[in-house]
Amino acid sequence: MGSGQWVVVCCLLLLLVGCTGGYSFTGASIPPGAKTISVATFPNYASTVNPQLSQKLTDELMQMFSSQTSLSVTNAEGDLQVSGEIVGYDTRASALSSSDEVSMNRLTITVRVKFVNNIDPEADFEQSFSRYRDYAASQDFSSVENTLVGEIVTELCEDIFNKAVVNW
Repeated sequence: MGSGQWVVVCCLLLLLVGCTGGYSFTGASIPPGAKTISVATFPNYASTVNPQLSQKLTDELMQMFSSQTSLSVTNAEGDLQVSGEIVGYDTRASALSSSDEVSMNRLTITVRVKFVNNIDPEADFEQSFSRYRDYAASQDFSSVENTLVGEIVTELCEDIFNKAVVNW
């Protein structure tokens, strides 16, 4: 390799090392200057209330931001702020069998989210997110509820995280 090529390689390495500002290997794009994020507890305003859902959603969202970004989670108002509310928790029939009996049910959870970016206000948003899981109508809902809720909450948190800090 000639000396000119070494210079190019060294410059590229320096550029990569120097670009630690707002990118993480998870794809998160954190604005330069953002150091903290606050995640407010999501109150549950759904007509049917799962008593663990609010805490589970809030905790998992905090964990996701903590583990996948360089941001510190704070109780005070962060440079980035996530708040919202649970507005839907519904179970309905989703499929019928050949004899017109319910064969599948669907649990749907909907949250309304407000994201404030104090570094880049153009990135602010307010949006509803909804996810669901189907389960056999022959299953007792109480026996599958925790598993379904866990899976849905994970997907909701990924959706919120991606909308807030992943700019694909």
